[in-house]
Amino acid sequence: MEEEKKTPTFSEALRSQAREDERPNAAALSLKKILAGDFFTAHKVRQQMWVIMLTVFFVIVYVAMRYNIQQDLIKIDKMKTELQDAKYRSLAASSQLTEKCRESNVLRLLKHGPDSAVHVANQPPFIIRIPEE
Repeated sequence: MEEEKKTPTFSEALRSQAREDERPNAAALSLKKILAGDFFTAHKVRQQMWVIMLTVFFVIVYVAMRYNIQQDLIKIDKMKTELQDAKYRSLAASSQLTEKCRESNVLRLLKHGPDSAVHVANQPPFIIRIPEE
């Protein structure tokens, strides 16, 4: 009987040639290998896993903080416009009050108002002194 030469299957051939503990040759590192993804072997990924996780964590924190800051800036802008509106309303109310409190307007209201018995005094006010006992 002839010894039959057994041909290995694809997975057996792959297992016999590929090992995770292999170190890639540094001289063979090229831009083509980096862009193709051959640079990232399982060993390098496992070795840098904590750095990758830390980077992902910082990216998530950065995005969350930026979102919070944008929401705060929107709230600040809204409050600034509300403050500006309140200042304008206050200024308008103050000017109306000043207009109504002017002496000429008060005299006009007294003369032409329903309480016409009240009038401006013709004589200046004087002090009444009471003797002490």
